[in-house]
Amino acid sequence: MSAYVIAMFDVSDQENYAKYAASAPAATAKFGGKAIARDANAGTLEGDFSPERVVILEFSTVEDAKAWYDSPEYQEARNFRLGAADFRMLVADGV
Repeated sequence: MSAYVIAMFDVSDQENYAKYAASAPAATAKFGGKAIARDANAGTLEGDFSPERVVILEFSTVEDAKAWYDSPEYQEARNFRLGAADFRMLVADGV
């Protein structure tokens, strides 16, 4: 069963976020993940939030998604975005 990582975020430091965006895909691919949605103009249908950007990644399992997140490769990329973006991220099993 697939698993999905959903990230919603607002970027405040374009330069450091660009470094994150350049390095994160290699870490994602290493763990079998792929981007299935990426939108800089996501629209809110309901609720009191409106993130600037949304990314959805697909992995084979929740365990693979967690291994990706905890990996040295992703954590190195993540360091670029710390302080560069207000990030909210979750993982969920597919159906």
